[in-house]
Amino acid sequence: MKNRLLILFSLSLLILASCKKDENKIYYEGGTAPQLTATVSNTIPLSFANKDKEAMTLSWTNPNYMFTTGVSSQDVNYVIEFDTVGANFTSPQKQSVVVSKEMSKTFTQNQINDYLLNQMGLQVNKPHQIEVRVKSTLANNSAPLPSNVLTFTATPFSTPPKVEPPAAGTLWMTGDAAPSGWSNPLSDPYLTSQQFTQVSPTEYELTVTLPGGGNYKLIQDNGQWGSQYHMITGGTWQAGDFEKKDSDPGFPGPPTAGTYKIKVDFQKGKYTVTKQ
Repeated sequence: MKNRLLILFSLSLLILASCKKDENKIYYEGGTAPQLTATVSNTIPLSFANKDKEAMTLSWTNPNYMFTTGVSSQDVNYVIEFDTVGANFTSPQKQSVVVSKEMSKTFTQNQINDYLLNQMGLQVNKPHQIEVRVKSTLANNSAPLPSNVLTFTATPFSTPPKVEPPAAGTLWMTGDAAPSGWSNPLSDPYLTSQQFTQVSPTEYELTVTLPGGGNYKLIQDNGQWGSQYHMITGGTWQAGDFEKKDSDPGFPGPPTAGTYKIKVDFQKGKYTVTKQ
C-alpha cells in the first residue's frame, strides 16, 4: 500500500512538472506589417548635377512582434527592396538594402541611380516604373512581414564609367587560359583571334575557343602590361568586377575546354563569361 501511494505521488509530481514546463513555453502570436511611406510621391528625382543630394527618405512603422510574454524584445531587422513593376520582388536583379533596427533610411540620388543601372540593369535616360517595399524579420530571418508597396517613376542618368575604357578602343586577352599563352605582344593569329569587338563606347565582347583552366589578363596596348585590366579578388570565371591596374589576380579561365563569350562592361566595371 505504501509503495502504491509513493508511485501515485511521484506520478502527480511528474504531471505537475510537465504542465509547468508547457506553461513556460513562449509562443509567437504575430505582428503588424510595417506601413511604408516616402518623402516623395510618383517620381524619384534623379540627375547627375544633383547626384549627392537627397533622392528620398523611406520610413516605416514598428511591426510590433508579439509573443505570449508580450511585445518582442528581440532586435528587428529590415530589408528595403527595389524591383521593377510586375516582377513582384522575385527578379534576380532586384536591389536589397539591409537596415538594422532603424525605421527609416535616406538615399542620395547617386545611390538610387546606382541601384537602377548597376544592379537592376535598367536603361539610362529612359523612365522606368519601379516598386519599393520594406520587409521586417526577427533573428535568422524568421517571421517576415512585408510592407505595403510604393510605386515610382525613375529615370537613371548617365555617369562616368566605373573603369576607364581603353583609350584607343582596343582590347585583347592573353594568358595560359588562352590559346596564345602569356604572350605580350601578341602576334598573328592571336592578335586577331583574341581581340575584342567594341560594341559600344564602354562595352566589349569576344567569342573565343579556350583550352580550359589557367588565367588571363586584358591588355589595351599590345606589348604593354602597365595599362592592363585585372579581376578584383572575389570574382569567378563566370562573372565579377575588374579594374585598370598592373596587378594580380588574373581572370580565371573556364574549367573545361570550349567556346565562350566574354563580355566586359567598363560602365559597370563588370565582366561575364558564358559557354556558347
